[in-house]
Parts: sequence; C-alpha cells; structure tokens
Amino acid sequence: MYSKTPTGKASKGSVQVITSHDRLQLRFRFAGKRHYVSLGFPDTQANRKLAEMKAREIELDILAGHFDQTLAKYKPQSSLSVTSPDIKPKVTPSLPELWKRYSETKQSGKSPATVRMYGWVANHLERCPYKLPSEAQAIFDWLNANVPANSTKRVLMHLSACCKWATKSELLDIANPFEGMAAEVKVKKAGTEEDEVFPFTKEERDRIIESFKTSSYYGWYAPLVEFLFFTGCRPSEALALQWKHINSSTITFERGVIYDGKGLVLKNGLKTQKFRKFPINSQLSVLLEAIKPEQCDPESLVFPSPKGKFIDWHNFTNRAWKTILKSLPDIEYRNPYQTRHTFCSLCREADIASIQIAKWAGNSAQMIDRVYAKPTAHIQVPNL
Repeated sequence: MYSKTPTGKASKGSVQVITSHDRLQLRFRFAGKRHYVSLGFPDTQANRKLAEMKAREIELDILAGHFDQTLAKYKPQSSLSVTSPDIKPKVTPSLPELWKRYSETKQSGKSPATVRMYGWVANHLERCPYKLPSEAQAIFDWLNANVPANSTKRVLMHLSACCKWATKSELLDIANPFEGMAAEVKVKKAGTEEDEVFPFTKEERDRIIESFKTSSYYGWYAPLVEFLFFTGCRPSEALALQWKHINSSTITFERGVIYDGKGLVLKNGLKTQKFRKFPINSQLSVLLEAIKPEQCDPESLVFPSPKGKFIDWHNFTNRAWKTILKSLPDIEYRNPYQTRHTFCSLCREADIASIQIAKWAGNSAQMIDRVYAKPTAHIQVPNL
C-alpha cells in the first residue's frame, strides 16, 4: 500500500500512501475519478502507520458503500494532528498562478508560437470554474465537456508539466495531480492530408469571388479572396503582404501574421522557407492595379481590415466566409484554406509540372504529386 514515489498505480479499490516533499498523502480512484487526500504528516514511521489506518478506513467505506465523497471524513483530525503541532499548512497557489509563474520562467528565448501557446492554456484556465491543483479531476471533467479532445489532451499535458515543475520548485506540496491524465483522453486519428483536400471547381471559385464583390457587407474582402484563389498562398502570408513586397513582375512572400497570445503580429519567414517569389500574371496584375492606392505607402498592408489593421482570419472565416458560402447553398461548404488547394488542383489540371507548382506554393513536388495528381484522359501512352 505504501509508495515512496507518486508514480505507481494502485490496484482497483485500493488506497495508496505516497509522499510529496516528505509529507504523506493518500491516492485512490473512486467512481472513475482520481482523488488525493493530503494528510500533512511528516514521513515518519509512526505517521506512516496512521496514514495506513486512514487508507484502510477509506477502503472499508468504499466496500461497505459508505464512502464520503466530500472527503471531509478522511482529512486530518485534531486528534491526529498532534504528531506535528508546530507545522503550519502550506498555502497552495491556484493553478492560474502556477501557470503564470511557470510560463514566465519558461518563455525566455521561446518562439512566438510557444509564447502564444502559453496564452492559449491561460485562456482555458481562466474559463474553467475550477482553479486549484487539488481539483484536477474536476478540471479534467470540465475540459472533456467543453473543449475538443485534441485540445483537452494538449492542455492536460501542459498542466502536468507545470505541476511537475511546481513540485520540484517546492511551490506545490502534493504529487503531480495531472500526471497520466492526458493519456486518458481519446483522440480520433487525424485524417490524412489527402482527406483534408477538397478543392472548389473553377466555376465554384468564380461564383464565390463574384458573391464577395457584390456583397454590401463583405465586399471589402473580395480582393483578398480573389488573391488567395489566384496565388494559392497561405492566408497568413497574404495578410502580412505589404506594397513594398510587390513589383511589376513578382510578389515576394517573406512574412506571416500570427497570434502571439495577446494580438496579431508579424512573424519573419514562412512555414517551410525564408521567402518565396511568385510571378504576377495578367489576372493578378489587373487585381493589384485596381486596389493599389494612388499615393501608395510601401509599408502599408495590401489587404488591411476596414480599420487599416491586420485582418483577423478567425473572424473573417466565421463571419464573412461562412455568410457568403451560406448564400450559395448549391456549393458544399469548405473552409477558406481550400483556396490554396483549389489553386494547386487547377494547376495540375492545366498540366503544370509538380515541381513548378511546388515552387509557387512553397511545398514539395512529392506532396503535390501525392495530394493533387490525377490521371488525365487526354495523355496518350507513349511507344516504349
């Protein structure tokens, strides 16, 4: 029953006595939930016997059907606390407080994406009604009920790392309550890249563009949508584009707009490369000439929001894009990232070499062949 480490698994129905910072705790599962009872006793032989007696009491109550789910019955009583009368209980910080200290310690030198992740976890903790590490099971249940499974798994992994750090830093005087919880979350296997590709037809593309152009509410975004369809660039690349990146013959993609946990910011470099040049054809030339200001500031955004700031892609998708697609009920809904897949698919249909499409899109030729290549009926089998 007794364990010097908090990592061992108890058999079903049993209560383990474990130590954390030389303090005794009880750990067990009941009705599918993990419970911890901190006794506060120093890890001595005499106190261990008291802890084992309390553990047996819990086991018997579970067997007899008299288990006190409030745990009040099993917490240290005054008659037991005489073994350590001079020890004051340590105040455990709340989980948001621990996470704040953990992220401040870890974020030095980290990428913007990692810093953004720290803010993402903090937002979940802010929404969650349970704030204490000892409420780990309630937090687990809340996440499962309110957050997608893959995000729940990630949050629990980060909270486990945080509490592990807090225990080592002596900020937390109980064993890591989130240890092993992430493994209990079942996540459906993600689809392959091929499964996620669902391009629009050329006719559907043109109708979507026209619907944006004629919309009284979302006409502002028509140039952006047209540009995405005609270049196949990633949305973050288009949103970061400035007029200094465009000349008479080429567009240079070298930045992306990302969310850093506080707001939208520019990030140097692209997903798979430092920069990429894209040739301007007649379609793009007409589009860019139509939207270029007469007094053009090279530093200004090519596709700003109506207020002159970065376009919030999340808001654009949930408001403008979904509204326009809803107005075209005969076109099956797809997310706006399919503009990129549409460009690559139409290039393949036009018999553009995979290596060329890959250069334009910032992918590998192997990926283009795997995802977009289709048999074409008009190509004849050569005489070999």
